[in-house]
Amino acid sequence: MKQVILDTSFILTCIRQKIDFFERLEHEGFKILIPDQAIDELMGLGAQLALNILGKNKFELVKLSGKDADAAILKFSRENPQAVVATLDAGLKKKVKNPKIVIRQKKKLEIV
Repeated sequence: MKQVILDTSFILTCIRQKIDFFERLEHEGFKILIPDQAIDELMGLGAQLALNILGKNKFELVKLSGKDADAAILKFSRENPQAVVATLDAGLKKKVKNPKIVIRQKKKLEIV
């Protein structure tokens, strides 16, 4: 099964733009992974809607080493080169060599 790891920026943008990313990613056959650092960041931002949506969907919470979600995702991507990274963070996108999921035309998820 293909794996996709979600960054905080991706989650927040999908929710803001009303994209049902869980349904789309599951339909594409992805196992959805979210680092515990991303959950911590969402809690720190007071993103209750995002946390509620996450709570109603199926994903694997992964415990990764790293001071923040970006560092954890970068390390994970290097250890799992087949995994897809879902992020909108420009700095992280430049560092990650894995395939990435981006949002096109405000609604379309695309792997690049």
